[in-house]
Amino acid sequence: MNPLEAAWPALLLSLKVASWATFINGVLGVAVGFMLARARFAGRELLDSVLTLPLVLPPTVLGYYLLVVIGKHGVVGAWLHAHFGVSLIFTWQGAVLASTLVSFPLVLKSARAAFEGVEAQFENAARVLGLNEWAVFLRVTLPLAWRGILAGLLLTFARALGEFGATLMVAGSIPGRTQTLSVAVYEAVQAGQDATANLLVAITSIACMVVLLAVSRLAPGRVAPRAV
Repeated sequence: MNPLEAAWPALLLSLKVASWATFINGVLGVAVGFMLARARFAGRELLDSVLTLPLVLPPTVLGYYLLVVIGKHGVVGAWLHAHFGVSLIFTWQGAVLASTLVSFPLVLKSARAAFEGVEAQFENAARVLGLNEWAVFLRVTLPLAWRGILAGLLLTFARALGEFGATLMVAGSIPGRTQTLSVAVYEAVQAGQDATANLLVAITSIACMVVLLAVSRLAPGRVAPRAV
């Protein structure tokens, strides 16, 4: 099997896992980020710190936590298996869950900062004009915060695309089923398949570079240079 044929399944699976993780984090991260930016309650910063933990904890620790929760004998895992016959361990859905957990703080922090940067006077003006809170969010707050949110989503996608530790512990390394790009690189190096490893590393690096360039274009306050 040539390196391209070996890399193709891992690339497709990684894109699927990263896309699902980004979608889930987009919904949850924006909702929680908005709540943390607008709500005032005891323990708000403590909650923010807890939700940011995946950003600093080793991925293997996060993978262990997931195994404790969704494993065969875990609280959630045992319930899913008993009621639906479902197991998330060694499945691509488990890889999605691992990538979602690891990359969640990136969109959370970006969304919270974006919402906190929206001037309250614009929202108040919309309320004076008769818009309800949902309409204010959709027509005023979200359009003003979209650049920061999109930057967070792009970083989330890149982080999920390169996730290794938690994914390996939860989903394993089953070629064509749970073997993502980063796991495939590890397996190729272990097997001495340098050509395959080089191709996988190049694909991952290019994808992450494209994402970072896109994020830099979305940086708040960035303006296009004007001709003199």
